[in-house]
Amino acid sequence: MITKRTRPATELREVTITPGYLKPPEGSALIRAGDTMVVCTASVEDKVKDWMRGQGRGWITAEYAMLPRANASRGLREGQFGRWPSSRSQEIQRLIGRALRGIVWPKRLGERSITIDCDVLQADGGTRTASITGGFVALALALDRLRKAGKITSPPLKGLLAAVSVGLVDGEILLDLDYREDSRARVDLNIAADDRGRIADVQATAEGEAFEPQQLEQMTALGLVGVASLVQAQRLVLEAAGVELGALIQRPEDVK
Repeated sequence: MITKRTRPATELREVTITPGYLKPPEGSALIRAGDTMVVCTASVEDKVKDWMRGQGRGWITAEYAMLPRANASRGLREGQFGRWPSSRSQEIQRLIGRALRGIVWPKRLGERSITIDCDVLQADGGTRTASITGGFVALALALDRLRKAGKITSPPLKGLLAAVSVGLVDGEILLDLDYREDSRARVDLNIAADDRGRIADVQATAEGEAFEPQQLEQMTALGLVGVASLVQAQRLVLEAAGVELGALIQRPEDVK
């Protein structure tokens, strides 16, 4: 039996972001989007890989994993018994790292590496987009700590960044799919964008049948509306946590 969506097609699931969820990391956040829950941490190291040494710039990378019982049935723990991250996990962590690298000024980080770890506690669709949204909050908290410690002297961010899913389900375009909707979607689109609506990444895949270009435009437009709501939530959470976003952000057009 297929249960119909109770919220409007253009409405996000209820989203809550808890900053500083864990004490040890330089930055952390728990993000909940409906029944999807992801804990994101940002770990800072005062070094870079050998191939980056001497270039005076930093690096952002990401790792992504799901707890064995994040889904309805238990999965194998990644990294256990010689099991490397699945191809899905590798693809998602590359997406997270790529999206977050694009929102920072790498030379302003100095020769530092920041690893964003995204661990899915419970999965009900949209884990990769929640990881980007929560991962940015963890990153911003870590960068704010570095700035307040005097280790970063110029604004390291170009803006805020969030991500959301959109899908074509039973002929209707829906925002922020849960697993039930995602499993039936004819088209699944994930979009990451900044707080000015500039796109960092778009992934759109058809299942079984191609879709029209205008549908891609409609889904992208709806996704950007969702991102706008998410970055506003990020802004409120970070400001409530004492982060001075004005000191962390410098727009590219303002650089002389």
